[in-house]
Amino acid sequence: MNDPQTPEGGAAKHPVDQALPPVKLIGAGLQHVAAMYAGVVAPPLVVGIGVGLSTPDIAFLMSASLFAAGIATLLQTLGFWKVGSRLPFVNGVSFAGVAPMLAIAKAQSSADALPVIYGAVIVAGLLGFLLAPWFCKLVRFFPPVVTGTVITLIGVSLLPVAFNWAQGGNRKAEDYGSLTNISLAAASLLITVVLRRVLRGFLKQLSILFGLVAGTLISLPLGAADFSGVTDAHLLGFPTPFHFGAPQFSAAAVISMCIVMLVIMTESTADVLALGEIVGRPADEKTLAAALRADGLGTAISPFFNAFAASAFAQNVGLVAITKIRSRFVVAAAGGILILLGLCPMLASLVALIPQPVLGGVGITLFGTIAASGVQTLAKSALEHGDNVLIVAISLGAGIIPMAAPDFYHAFPESLRIILDSGISAGCVVAVLLNLAFNHLGRTSEPSPAPAAPQPVH
Repeated sequence: MNDPQTPEGGAAKHPVDQALPPVKLIGAGLQHVAAMYAGVVAPPLVVGIGVGLSTPDIAFLMSASLFAAGIATLLQTLGFWKVGSRLPFVNGVSFAGVAPMLAIAKAQSSADALPVIYGAVIVAGLLGFLLAPWFCKLVRFFPPVVTGTVITLIGVSLLPVAFNWAQGGNRKAEDYGSLTNISLAAASLLITVVLRRVLRGFLKQLSILFGLVAGTLISLPLGAADFSGVTDAHLLGFPTPFHFGAPQFSAAAVISMCIVMLVIMTESTADVLALGEIVGRPADEKTLAAALRADGLGTAISPFFNAFAASAFAQNVGLVAITKIRSRFVVAAAGGILILLGLCPMLASLVALIPQPVLGGVGITLFGTIAASGVQTLAKSALEHGDNVLIVAISLGAGIIPMAAPDFYHAFPESLRIILDSGISAGCVVAVLLNLAFNHLGRTSEPSPAPAAPQPVH
């Protein structure tokens, strides 16, 4: 029987479905892992610190995220039934959920924070899985004016985290905000920027990791690195299901994470469309639905292994465009590598020992890049047309309130504050509602021009 992807007569398979020789397969897979490694371990690091976990527990959390990212990546690239885009798509822990999860944790005791978060993530993932065949039909309600605003808020909401790290991370510490801490953060940032400027090709993709390593080496003579977590970590280990407790279900937390899931699905839709064009296999409605099912299922599974919501990594879409390697089996190999890394807690603990000022300096680049990606998307949102500027202005304002005035909603019920205290969730709701009001419901003016095809983030 002829391959369904090839013309009759034995013609070559589409490049997406071609397998590379083992050496090239593993080498190209490692490149994908290197490009997204820092992005995978950063969210659990932020959340782990936010809920007050110890260094070994943070290392465990990061290992779990690597393991779950590998599973989610295999779901996307290899797939089964109607799950998975079968495109070279890397999946990992989404930044979109970090700020809402910190808001959820703030409303809970330290012992209940992660179980409540995991319960909300499971429900959100199942919702995403069930909504997939319908959501791909609703893309027109999430134009660049909405997605750009939300992505911008993701970056802006996380920048204060980087600023806190740069000062030392612990506001009660004597050296918080000291000249040494801020200088260390500035040095790490400068090194990252210089490396990004002078390096080329694959090495340029590693500038974030190089900046972290260089900053940590600089911190060693200062005694800022704590190696106790590495010495206490096991070489091998499996992410025990529900290590931090059985999931708990809070209505407000579930609503907040369901909003995050809609954001993730919106971002993934844009990434699938972009990647389909890059690899020469344009994504149709069936492919979009399969990709979103993989996101939802990966998200629902992740909490069982102590990880969080999963989504596509845009930087890896850019990597496919740069390298011209279109095989989905390369990314599947990357998924296998992620699983192996997740089974090695000692490796994750090496990342956990990086001093927080170093993370803060590099984090400014990492989180700022997300905000810049949002601005890039907004540039394609026809701001000169109709009331789109007003939509962006009010949505950004609503999303920045929790950062600029943390006590703004102090008189509101706790259930509402979980949503309102998350700039991403609040800004997304406002952006969607305003877009509906101005660009869909009862519209009498001419329709906005069709949004430009999404571009990958490099």
